Amino acid sequence: MILAAAPLLFVAIWSTGWIMGKYASLDGDPLTFLLIRFGCAIVVLVPITLAIGAQWPRGVHAIGHALASGVLMHAVYLGGVWWAIAHGVPAGLSAVIAALQPLMTAALAPALAGETIGARRAAGFLVGFVGIAIVVSPKLIGLDPGALSATLGPLVINVAAMLAVTLGTFHQKRFVGSGHLLSIAVLQYAGAFAVMLPVAFLLEPMRFDLNWRSAATLAWSVIALSIGAIALLMHLIRCGEVSRAAALIYLVPPAAVLEAWVLFGETLDLLQLFGIGVTVAGVVLANRRPAG
Repeated sequence: MILAAAPLLFVAIWSTGWIMGKYASLDGDPLTFLLIRFGCAIVVLVPITLAIGAQWPRGVHAIGHALASGVLMHAVYLGGVWWAIAHGVPAGLSAVIAALQPLMTAALAPALAGETIGARRAAGFLVGFVGIAIVVSPKLIGLDPGALSATLGPLVINVAAMLAVTLGTFHQKRFVGSGHLLSIAVLQYAGAFAVMLPVAFLLEPMRFDLNWRSAATLAWSVIALSIGAIALLMHLIRCGEVSRAAALIYLVPPAAVLEAWVLFGETLDLLQLFGIGVTVAGVVLANRRPAG
């Protein structure tokens, strides 16, 4: 039952990453918080992996590929997005950039994964992106053009982060086929931690204020996001096509908007609700399997 509900569970959990990012920024530097998050995930996962006797990827090359996918999917993607938002990129605009991932995945899937992207799925990707644009449009209207031009560098980093997670999912699908999901996650976070440590040291004062709020944010980020959501994503990638898994990313920004409305009292109007409906329709269309 849990595996059947994996797509919806992934969206529900992964969407809270935007909320956790907002809380985390109150108590620490973004890259430093992610570094601690990766380290805690390793500490939690290693004894569990050893206790259940989880199989590790076979061979040096397989281990290397797991480390590399962790660098792309965690260090570069999360680090780039969180750093960009902390340096002026509006969260709504960052959500639009993140929503380009399914389109990028669809464009690269034939060459990198040998997947066929039919007209129906391509239409679903386009409909989903239109829905995303409608959902975040109220947050983008009225943004100061001068402020946006001043954040050109962080915007480039945000786009690069989106490309990194796209390539990371392809790498995961093609090269990381052996090993238990938990052991693969350990290696991925080890790779992400190794890359994030020097970057955080060079770019930040590495501030992290430990209090009840930061502890709760860190606990959810490690257990729900770094372990639960990533395990679900790897399951979806391993058991299905990369492009179908990527289409679920469209549902994350609308879910985050709903969560921000509940938790922070942010506005949610009829136009945004309509956009959420359009997004859901696009995802259903993109993930619908042909009859017969």
